[in-house]
Amino acid sequence: MIAPHSFRVSWFAASLLMVSASIHGQDRQGKPPNILYIMSDDHATSAVGAYQGRLKDFAPTPNIDSIARQGMRLNNVFCNNSICTPSRASIITGQYSHVNGIRTLRGSLKPESQSFVSGLEKAGYNTAVIGKWHIASAPRFFDHYEVLPGQGAYFNPRFSRNGQQTKYEGYCTDIITELSLDWLKSVDKEAPFFLMCHHKAPHGKWEYAPRHAKMFADIDIPMPPTVHDAFEHRSTALAKHFRTLLFNSERMRKNWPTGTLDLDGMSDEQKVEVGYQKYVKEYLRCVAGVDESVGRLLGYLEEQGLADDTIVIYTSDQGMFLGEHGYIDKRLILEESLRMPFLVRYPGRIEAGSANDAMIVNVDFAETILDYAGAEIPADMQGRSFRPLLEGRKVEGWRRSMFYAYWGGLTRHYGVRTERYKLLWHHTGERDFFDLQTDPLEVKSRIDDPEYADRVQELTQEFERLRLEVKIERKDLPGPASPAEPDRRRRKR
Repeated sequence: MIAPHSFRVSWFAASLLMVSASIHGQDRQGKPPNILYIMSDDHATSAVGAYQGRLKDFAPTPNIDSIARQGMRLNNVFCNNSICTPSRASIITGQYSHVNGIRTLRGSLKPESQSFVSGLEKAGYNTAVIGKWHIASAPRFFDHYEVLPGQGAYFNPRFSRNGQQTKYEGYCTDIITELSLDWLKSVDKEAPFFLMCHHKAPHGKWEYAPRHAKMFADIDIPMPPTVHDAFEHRSTALAKHFRTLLFNSERMRKNWPTGTLDLDGMSDEQKVEVGYQKYVKEYLRCVAGVDESVGRLLGYLEEQGLADDTIVIYTSDQGMFLGEHGYIDKRLILEESLRMPFLVRYPGRIEAGSANDAMIVNVDFAETILDYAGAEIPADMQGRSFRPLLEGRKVEGWRRSMFYAYWGGLTRHYGVRTERYKLLWHHTGERDFFDLQTDPLEVKSRIDDPEYADRVQELTQEFERLRLEVKIERKDLPGPASPAEPDRRRRKR
């Protein structure tokens, strides 16, 4: 009679220990979980199969999608400044651009800048970043880094390995994958690891691996309904984005790494349509390489018995226009540019096949990672851990609006997005207001519609509340006198 009773007590005690470990961010061995953070550059949610966008049937991403099948898809993740360097700085620091000091593509983190990697170091993690860093200052607090200089090259790229220059022959996505696997194989298995695998792809110019050259060769990729957007019923400022499909088609006429376009005799509309096909196919071929990389990394975790004790995150540094509104690139507060993919799995902790609609901002990433690591969260971080949301728990008072600001060039603007509405102010003094429920494609501004006057006032007040919350003075908002990137639009000849 004693043995069965002892078994029941032991089982109950073990269960309590597992619950306690889960609460404190520990895995089944009593140590914090490993974390594999995979981030691509400019990967739009419309080009991730798990988001069921318009490209899902033409360009599946099975390995990336497997993270969602085995974990959670977050549907409303946004960047606070939709451009590469500032978004990456916000992810590392957990701070908005005006606080960490990186507002545009030209920026370095100060020596005193916050970094969640410092917290992981103190918590005993082995840490590394491999691939595209894209911040002028070198990575700090990592045990190991091997990063591209700036944008880096797609073929035969150079890297900086802990301050020493290296160069490899081959395709950048494959090389980053190999370097990541090499580090994982070499790391001390007694301590938890944190690896940031940062891909250059699918950033332009969109050079794909030779093995993908024939993908989509015999099909036309459907164009978005707004590909020929004339920008009626909106501010003139919103139409000032210099990264258009027409601009890009003209760029592809000469000196293009994947072959040039013959546009002779075509109307502007025809140039847009021909240029769209070349652009989006090359972009998706780059995505295919990233998806293969994800498959290799996930396969390694499985082979080594690490999958159950490793949090795997797939995201991008911002969204990307894939022809919507006739645009390429990002920068704007419009949905395709603002929205980031974010898929995460952690077996036994995050429900497989789940989804969450809560509003997440990239300043939340740092605190969430530190929370799972059981590390201290610095008081000057401006986000909030969304770990409870990942684990299916309700969180009272979670944000229902977000602050946005972009300081670069002719498109500088700021605004607020709520669950349904969006209000933005341009450096020209113009405003736009969108009802995302009735107008999800954002083709008609309601800024002067009397029916929406009360909503405009509500969002104006909400922006002011957010402005105070994120601690930015009005004089520091993007405006006519803001620090600006040069106007890189093609000059008319």
